[in-house]
Amino acid sequence: MQSPDHLDYSGKVVLITGGTKGIGAGIARSFLAAGAQVVVCGRQEPEQLPEADGRRAQFMGADVRDYDAMAEVFTAICDQYGRLDVLINNAGGSPAVEAATASPRFSESIIRLNLVAPLNVAQLANQIMQQQGQGGVIIFIGSVSASRPSPGTAAYGAAKAGIVALASSLAVEWAPRVRVLTISPGLIRTEQSHLHYGDAEGIAAVGATIPAGRMGEPEDVANACLYGASPLASYFSGTNLLLHGGGEKPAFLQASTTGKA
Repeated sequence: MQSPDHLDYSGKVVLITGGTKGIGAGIARSFLAAGAQVVVCGRQEPEQLPEADGRRAQFMGADVRDYDAMAEVFTAICDQYGRLDVLINNAGGSPAVEAATASPRFSESIIRLNLVAPLNVAQLANQIMQQQGQGGVIIFIGSVSASRPSPGTAAYGAAKAGIVALASSLAVEWAPRVRVLTISPGLIRTEQSHLHYGDAEGIAAVGATIPAGRMGEPEDVANACLYGASPLASYFSGTNLLLHGGGEKPAFLQASTTGKA
């Protein structure tokens, strides 16, 4: 029987794309607290890197859309640590743009960032992990946008739906040495939440629509990743964990007049 001790990542090397802010930074802090050596990559080094318990993540600059730059990151990790145990494929996102007016170039860039780049990064990680005795774990950070309408971010939602399908296929191709899975958060409160939901009152109002009574926090996603990458989840592969606090209340419940005076 496995125990919570298996959430100890001492001696493990973890790479988190987009790990300098938001959900990625929260994941980085949690893996640091669990004892891992954490590498984060992004286009620009932030003023402050994620840290926990007096330990700080290492930054390697690269754009996930640049295959050659990411290949250099993986080479540097192998040269410095000699291994890679966990990849958190987190980098992505999209501004809100109506599908009717979005340019083809914009839509293609969103698909490239949120689907093509994660595939390429996973391929690079797999090349290393397949050579390791204990293999490795690749976690894609998906989104509930993959399984419900995503007005304003249609291309993003489509890309995330592709991620779910991609992870299920890679899990078959790369098994048993490498486990591949997806964790799909719902609404998560980050330092940029005000751009989407307004002030503190707006954020609280949005949180009240979720059965759990609040929006998720980066640490909620991090906890799922800690479990998903651990031996406790050794049979967790090729599937998608929805992490949404109970989901969203159906709109018809609010619109219905049944039982209302």
